[in-house]
Amino acid sequence: MSVDEVGTERVDGAADEPGWDVDPDDEPGVAVVAAVGRQIKAWREAAGMRAGELGAAIGYGEDLVFKVEGGRRIPRPEFLDRVDEVLGAGGKIAAMKQDLAQVRYPKKVRDLAKLEARAVELSSYGNHNIHGLLQTEAYMGALLATRRPAYAQEELQRMVDARMARRAVFERDPAPEFSFVQEEVTLRRPIGGVRVMRQQLERLLEVGRLRSVEIQVMPTSCGDHPGTGGRIQVLKFGDGSAVGRTDNEFAGRPVSDPRQLRILELRYGIIRARALSPRESLAFIEQVLGET
Repeated sequence: MSVDEVGTERVDGAADEPGWDVDPDDEPGVAVVAAVGRQIKAWREAAGMRAGELGAAIGYGEDLVFKVEGGRRIPRPEFLDRVDEVLGAGGKIAAMKQDLAQVRYPKKVRDLAKLEARAVELSSYGNHNIHGLLQTEAYMGALLATRRPAYAQEELQRMVDARMARRAVFERDPAPEFSFVQEEVTLRRPIGGVRVMRQQLERLLEVGRLRSVEIQVMPTSCGDHPGTGGRIQVLKFGDGSAVGRTDNEFAGRPVSDPRQLRILELRYGIIRARALSPRESLAFIEQVLGET
């Protein structure tokens, strides 16, 4: 089953558990999901329907209806559409899809997406995998499927959807200035197999030709650069502030102290200078694509 085909159990012919679990530590998300659930319950009771009757009418199990109304399950958009139609809500329930659009993604991904949406510059060095903003959907799914303990299929799709949503940052006008440095190994490790990897390399070439994007490759033969400690990322904002992080320092947490940021920018600057130029890098990616 692909990551686009999220499995759902069926009870008496009705899909029972589509949607996403609510993270109890995500207080803003919990509040939004609970509010949506109360609204659905109010509309159902006003229509004189039991939870089982509503479930049967929309093609889902009674248990899922109870979980959504109780704020324990984040419903999918199509669930809200069907409930709106059956209860005659005139679009009022369907409109709540906007409230759930961000909450359905894990909080740490939402927080990162908010930072990326504010950024005017984004610099990233990747030494193990291709950066999330550059990944294809198939590559994302294959990469996340390697995690242990393994994600449930439903959670895997949720993570993929969240990463795909972050790619909207490329569509901003004006777009941020992007600088990516990728280790050569990230272009050659066959995540997902040959077909997935070819599509991923084609995606890099496509994005690398955008005016606001520079992708550089760090050849494996270059061993004297300060990227051996792991990933580095720095985001700069319009008000002059910035935030950065690296794998092996500052406990891996985001930092905004100017002294710490200076260290990250120093390292990234050296890494970028030692890498192939953007033009050389696109040619290198084309070469790897031809060999794949």
